[in-house]
Amino acid sequence: MAPREQTIWVTILVMARRQVLVQLDDELVARLDALASKTDTNRSELLRRGAHAVLAAEQTAAADRELVAAYTTNPPDPDIILSARRLAAETVPEW
Repeated sequence: MAPREQTIWVTILVMARRQVLVQLDDELVARLDALASKTDTNRSELLRRGAHAVLAAEQTAAADRELVAAYTTNPPDPDIILSARRLAAETVPEW
């Protein structure tokens, strides 16, 4: 494939998006527009970033829930916790 053809395909793959109708109140639109202007971007980009942030936060929350469930099912051994605390206290770096 020629370099120009590769560039076209990369552009098509990166730019493939779906338009979605989102209803926002006037205050939120004004705040988004002000931020977009201040950061030299646009409202759509801010909404994309927000969607990514919400999805990442949910993924983190799900991992936290799984960790809590694992420790609830198999609580840590108190002797191991005590040993870890002692080891941590003995290996604290001198600043």
